[in-house]
Amino acid sequence: MAAPIKRPLYRRAARPLADLIGDTIDPLLAKQGFGESDVIFNWDEIAGERLCAVTEPLKLQWPSRGPKRSPDAPAEPATLILRVEGAFAIEVQHVAAILCERINARLGWRCVGKIALRQGPVERRAKAPAGPPPPSAEAIAAAGKLSEGVTDDGLREALTRLGARVLTKPPLK
Repeated sequence: MAAPIKRPLYRRAARPLADLIGDTIDPLLAKQGFGESDVIFNWDEIAGERLCAVTEPLKLQWPSRGPKRSPDAPAEPATLILRVEGAFAIEVQHVAAILCERINARLGWRCVGKIALRQGPVERRAKAPAGPPPPSAEAIAAAGKLSEGVTDDGLREALTRLGARVLTKPPLK
């Protein structure tokens, strides 16, 4: 009788790069109290464009688990420590409750109970490059004429948008 063929146990399916990066960065952020990288990577969506420009999350400070506290007691929420540029500290104080709600909604549980502010310069993030200019009215009209024979409305509109982008000449530099 032939021996069964042994397959190596180290084979894995391919994984998206985002999964691997998160697994690498999460332990580093855990040292700063962040259980996961979601708050850091999505701060612009949580805080909004205006506040994101003048704030950055530094760390989550969790309350100590004293000897009197029962291990079965629910976890107390953490304090999010934010670096804020000088004059914006008052504005951030006024919207702190809203920021806590947004963070907790993003994470799906009551993770942050309050926000503490540290004044200082905020590291500027590079802005995304501006997109192409909108197509001209002439390009839209020309693309509309080219896609007149298409019967499906959604497809015709998509082809018109695409055609208008193709027919738009890039600005001279």
